[in-house]
Amino acid sequence: MKILLAVDGSAYTKKMLAYLVTHKETFGGDNSFTLFTVQPAIPPRARAALGKDVIDQYQLDEAERVLSPVTKFLIRHDIDAKTAWKVGHAAEQIAKFADAGKFDLLVMGSHGHGALGNLVMGSVATKVLAHCSVPVLLVR
Repeated sequence: MKILLAVDGSAYTKKMLAYLVTHKETFGGDNSFTLFTVQPAIPPRARAALGKDVIDQYQLDEAERVLSPVTKFLIRHDIDAKTAWKVGHAAEQIAKFADAGKFDLLVMGSHGHGALGNLVMGSVATKVLAHCSVPVLLVR
């Protein structure tokens, strides 16, 4: 099974990862995992003032700040995952990446860093469910 793990470094990402490693049998034996995170776009005026190279490096560093500890955690649990990241709106980029990559399953936390926005389910999770054709497993 080809599984996409959407991560943002929030407490719900940690809960999703804990669920994943304690329920390996649920997903079957022969899985490939890809970690995916999205960095917000920098407003054009700020991008112009700071320069493309500075912004690109900042976004790369921020993506690595999210992906690196997750990668280490998964390796400790015998899961080798590829990594990818994009810039843009999180829900839009997650749904687009999941569909384009022909993943069998998308796993993500029910909330992210903006958890106060929606009490039952985060706004990113709600939008991903609305726009993604890949089955989604939300972990609360």
